[in-house]
Amino acid sequence: MHVIQRENNEAKPTRILYGANLSHDRLIKYLEELKALGVIQETGMDDKIYSLTQKGIEFLNDFRKVESFASAFGFKI
Repeated sequence: MHVIQRENNEAKPTRILYGANLSHDRLIKYLEELKALGVIQETGMDDKIYSLTQKGIEFLNDFRKVESFASAFGFKI
């Protein structure tokens, strides 16, 4: 999700694959799970492009808050 956001909310699978340092099989599995959760959406037929949904954007914002809070106490997430 961070990779998609970093790419101005539009990323092709290859960009996500390299940015997240995942194998192709794992990438496909994670993309399907994220779509099922409604935090990303897929557009395009031949050239698939993934983008964050509003729910995904809100999740990342909330996650950053939790990460910052944990960091204040010396924890790394």
